[in-house]
Amino acid sequence: MTFQLDPEVAAVLAQLADVSGPMPTPPAAGDVTARRLALNAMLEHANNVAQPIAPDVEITEHTVTTADGVALRARWYRLPTSDSQAAVLYLHGGGMILGSVPIFDGTVSRYVARTGVPMLSLDYRLAPEHPHPTPVDDAYAGLQWLTAHAGELGVDPARIAVMGDSAGGGLAAGVAIAARDRGGPAIAHQILVYPMLDDRNTVPDPELVPFAVWSYDDNTTGWDALLGSGHERATQVDAHAAPARLVDARGLPPAYIEVGQLDIFRDEDVRYALTLSHAGVPVELHLHPGVPHEYDAIAFDTDVARRAQADRYRVLRAL
Repeated sequence: MTFQLDPEVAAVLAQLADVSGPMPTPPAAGDVTARRLALNAMLEHANNVAQPIAPDVEITEHTVTTADGVALRARWYRLPTSDSQAAVLYLHGGGMILGSVPIFDGTVSRYVARTGVPMLSLDYRLAPEHPHPTPVDDAYAGLQWLTAHAGELGVDPARIAVMGDSAGGGLAAGVAIAARDRGGPAIAHQILVYPMLDDRNTVPDPELVPFAVWSYDDNTTGWDALLGSGHERATQVDAHAAPARLVDARGLPPAYIEVGQLDIFRDEDVRYALTLSHAGVPVELHLHPGVPHEYDAIAFDTDVARRAQADRYRVLRAL
C-alpha cells in the first residue's frame, strides 16, 4: 500500500520547504522543552500570522477558578452582531505539553466570526508540570464556569458544546465523559477535530511515518508527560485522560469527529467513533484522504481544508 498526499496539500508543503530550507533534526522523545520552543512558534505562525485574527470579534478576559483554587485565564470571544444563544468551551491543541489561549486566538476568533457562536477558550494547565487529572479537571472547571455564567453571557445552558483540536479534542472528549460521570453540566455536542485519544499509540506505523507532522516520538512525549512512563502497558487507564480506553459510552453527547487519512490519530479516532456509535450516540465521522495532522492550519486555502472548515461551521451553527 502506498499513501499519497492530497496534491494541493503537497504543493503547499513543498513551497514551505523551499522557503524554510532543510528541516531541523527532530528533538528526542521525552524532550518537552525543545518541542515547546519549536511547535509553539509554528502554531503561532499558522494560527495568528498566516491567517488574520478576525477583527470584528470582541474578546474579553475572564478567570476560571479550579477545584484546587488555581486561577486560570479564559477568553470569551463573541460577535457583537450575533444573537446566538449557543456557546462552546474551546480547548486548544498541543499534545498536552504546549500551546496556549493566545496562540489559538486566530483559530477561535475565525470560528466565532464565521458562525456567530461565542466561545470560551481556556488556558488549562500543561503536563508534565501538571499531569493527569489536572488538565481534564481544569477543562471541567471551565465547563462549570461557562454553565454558571450562562445567564450573564446571554447563553442557553442547554446549548453548550465542547470543542478542541488534537490534544484539545482529546480533552473535549474527556470532559464529556467526566461530565456524564459526575452528573453534569449537560453538554449539547462534542466537536473533536483530529483528537488525541489513545495513550497506547506509540508504535510507529511505517506507512504513516513519512507524513507524521505530529510524530510517534511527539506522541510518546505527550502521553508520558501526562500519565507517566509505562502507561501504555497498564490495563487500567482513566478514560477521562485517554478516551480511547472508554468501555461504556452510553449517555455521552452527540459527536462530530474528523481526522486525516495520514494522521497518526486516524485509527484511534475511527475506533472511538465506532465506540460511541455502538452505544447509540449519534456520530458524524469524516476521514479526509491524503492529509496529515494539522493540514488545515498548514494548507488552509486548499479545497480539503475549506471543506473541513465548512463542516465545522455547519455543526457549530446547528447548536
